[in-house]
Amino acid sequence: MGCIDALKPEIMLSRTTFKEAREYIRKNVRDYHEVEPGYRIFDVHIIGVPPLYVGVDDEHVIFPYTKPCHGTFVVKIPGGDEIARLRAGKK
Repeated sequence: MGCIDALKPEIMLSRTTFKEAREYIRKNVRDYHEVEPGYRIFDVHIIGVPPLYVGVDDEHVIFPYTKPCHGTFVVKIPGGDEIARLRAGKK
């Protein structure tokens, strides 16, 4: 498993709930995609209560990430190839 901290994410929302993370993405990101729990992005798996959203904002992806003992965060990371893969619907 990869380390999300190595990607230097911008934290959009911290120590939140799955529901609040979902609503934040739905309300603040125009281009978002529903993914299944366990969806792999940047070599990490997204966990949570469905529906889970991953947003695309210009060249960045915005998604919920849960760190054990720290809670759920909404993070923003330069997307690169992950944007094309997300839009293609591949897992």
